[in-house]
Amino acid sequence: MPVVDVKNLEGKTVGQMELANDVFSAEVNAHLLHEAVRHHLAAHRAGTHKTKDKSEVSGSGRKLWKQKGTGRARIGSIRSPLWRHGGTVHGPVPRSYEYALPRKMALGALRSALSTKLAQEKLTVVDGWALGSHKTKSFRESLSKLDGGDSRILLVENGANVNLERASRNLSGITLVRPENLVAFDLLRHERLMLSREAAARLNRALSAEPQQEASAPSEPPVDPGKELPAAKAKPAVKASSKAAPKRGAKPSAAKAKKPASKPKGKKD
Repeated sequence: MPVVDVKNLEGKTVGQMELANDVFSAEVNAHLLHEAVRHHLAAHRAGTHKTKDKSEVSGSGRKLWKQKGTGRARIGSIRSPLWRHGGTVHGPVPRSYEYALPRKMALGALRSALSTKLAQEKLTVVDGWALGSHKTKSFRESLSKLDGGDSRILLVENGANVNLERASRNLSGITLVRPENLVAFDLLRHERLMLSREAAARLNRALSAEPQQEASAPSEPPVDPGKELPAAKAKPAVKASSKAAPKRGAKPSAAKAKKPASKPKGKKD
């Protein structure tokens, strides 16, 4: 497991933390990263494009000249798509570009992005974001002590932190997210990643694919050799009936089948 140093807001190392191998040291899959970024950008497209068709452009609806006899092409309306300032055929309409991305692909892209940050030494684990004030100046000084000289920094905090939210929102290039809202696009967009200890532990638990242990069956108590076992009660034997029960659906044999009674013959006159 990779081991990283845990630093406080003064930039001093106060401990170490182990990170999961399959989360922070996974094999980087460039295809998954591409699909995750493509999915994120597609979901944020406005999709407000719109053109006017024949029924929406301005103009009279009268027939300009009669159908036959003029030698000119037949025309029904000045708003025809064939004419200048007419309607547009098959133009774009407002729609959403969002589509579903499989959950396994999204998690795989997130693991690849986290592993990339650790391999590039752009990941910092902070003991906690316990800020004494919401002032931006003091928070900027703390980032400088944490090797936060990069222009774009992604902060990840586990719970609600009012001082951190207020101090970071006025700094350009600083983004604060929670572990459940972390996506691969944000990790690739920022140069440095700063995790709190609790956020790193939560990512370890949520993204680690550990095999589930099967529950073993309870073992029987050991038998005392000096103690005699009670004799098993013998079950009464079931007497076999002499007559076998007839099978369901079986037809009676021809010998046992009763013949219908014959009608008495009439007397001769």
